[in-house]
Amino acid sequence: MIKNDIYELYQTMERENILLSFKGVVTSDLLTSVLSIMESKMDYMEESPKTKKKVFNVLVECLQNLYHHIDSEDVDKNQIEAKSALFMIAKRNDQFVIQTGNYIERENGEELKRRIDTINSMDRDELKNYYQEVLNNGNMSDKGTAGLGMIDIARKSGNKLDYQFLPINDQSSFFCLNIKID
Repeated sequence: MIKNDIYELYQTMERENILLSFKGVVTSDLLTSVLSIMESKMDYMEESPKTKKKVFNVLVECLQNLYHHIDSEDVDKNQIEAKSALFMIAKRNDQFVIQTGNYIERENGEELKRRIDTINSMDRDELKNYYQEVLNNGNMSDKGTAGLGMIDIARKSGNKLDYQFLPINDQSSFFCLNIKID
């Protein structure tokens, strides 16, 4: 039975043109490895330097978000998935697609939703000004970030941030982010 499951997964990944997929705990070593793997894949695919740069910039921000912002306080500590994340990188037509997912405290999700909706309401010039405003404001979160990641992802990808929060229980949601890079 497991052979069929693996083959079905393989076929799905082929059909969806998944270049790289990972589920587990995101570490700094993993970030380095993923970037190295993607560099090799994009070289093999003969992508332009401009495309490589955009994909790498967005990928770094997405992976750093997973590394720095995984919430697990309200999830059973015995579950390894509490600190796990999922990400996939695919090439569909002329776009790269980066999809991430991780657990988040519901109250943190509300703030994140508000920030993403604000970002999605802006055009390119407004995003640039907003980035500078947040950068100059200099307020650091308790995790040592200034909240520039999502703004940078929107700026570098050139697209709106597609997201969803899936309720898990009263305290937690699973945050799904889908980024398209032209």
